[in-house]
Amino acid sequence: MPEKHQSAILDVRFRPNSSQLATASMDKSVRIWDAANPSRCVQQYTGHNSAVMSLDFHPNKTDLLCFSDSENEIRYWNMTTSSFTNTLKGGNAQVRFQPGAGELLAAAYDKGISIFNVETGRQIYSLQGHPEEVNYICWVANGDILASVSRNFVKFWSLSSGEYIKGLRSSGEQYYSCVFHPSYSNILVIGGTTNIELWNLAEDKSMTIPTDQNIISCLVQSPVTGIVASASHDCTVKLWR
Repeated sequence: MPEKHQSAILDVRFRPNSSQLATASMDKSVRIWDAANPSRCVQQYTGHNSAVMSLDFHPNKTDLLCFSDSENEIRYWNMTTSSFTNTLKGGNAQVRFQPGAGELLAAAYDKGISIFNVETGRQIYSLQGHPEEVNYICWVANGDILASVSRNFVKFWSLSSGEYIKGLRSSGEQYYSCVFHPSYSNILVIGGTTNIELWNLAEDKSMTIPTDQNIISCLVQSPVTGIVASASHDCTVKLWR
């Protein structure tokens, strides 16, 4: 098989407790790699009729991989048996499993977010309220709250009730990404066009940090080091504490 994707890579996730990672691409495929030997592709999954937009590994069932495509289809793939175990409708952007037990799957689509029960595949919530496309989602570490980002809004949702909690409107800077701070779970880090915004949920206050980056399209955090990494369209990655 070709050792590289034939088009842009749209998402990457590490397999829990493993050196393996998965990549999703506009070439309609998902590839598995091993960081211990990154020069060759370990496995490849095809079958989608459109670009694979996002993917995620289940936090506990580490042989379970989920991916979504641009035609609103979500598939579960069992890596051990090399077979699809379920196909759902309701996600054409980011997909993220709930941390911890992984009972729920959040899938962004158009202006909303679908919340599925992983075991049954049943959609239990449809979170609506963004006036624009939802381009990023993230869970708080305990899995109780989900944050969603669109161009001019950030919204918080309770997953015990499926209800909207509160939101933040952009004061001019467009939003592209978000992640909860690894050391302070009540602080959401939001990636904008050139700035990072810190929003304290408990105090409902925010502050802006200039970055010299251009469109902060991805934010990730390390609970071990307490570091947040920001990646942007100007091909730079910056580390923050």
